[in-house]
Amino acid sequence: MLEEMMMEKKVWAVVGANEDPEKFGNRIYKRLKSKGYRVYPVNPNYETIEGDKCYKDLSSLPEKPEVIDMVVNPRLGAKVIEEASELGIKNIWLQPGTYNDELMNMISEKGLTAVKACVLVAIR
Repeated sequence: MLEEMMMEKKVWAVVGANEDPEKFGNRIYKRLKSKGYRVYPVNPNYETIEGDKCYKDLSSLPEKPEVIDMVVNPRLGAKVIEEASELGIKNIWLQPGTYNDELMNMISEKGLTAVKACVLVAIR
């Protein structure tokens, strides 16, 4: 199953990670980290997340993530998908509310793999 295959990957980027403990971007980042994943927060609005360096985009990460977890509005998602495709990142995890038909078509056209599910449920 696609979800399980992605969960086996150990290097993730959380696009839309943030400092607000009530928000999914923060909860997902912390949960993945606590489960032993190497996770990079990506959000141009923050210098650090949970005391870790935060990156402005996927291109500035120190290594290529195996999976991108999208925690951003679909309007912002297209730019991320474009960048992921250019960098050769194939696995996209879409949290509920982060995708629309346009984004799904774009992912399909670029030959990327997408899972539409909540990572917090999958990682239990």
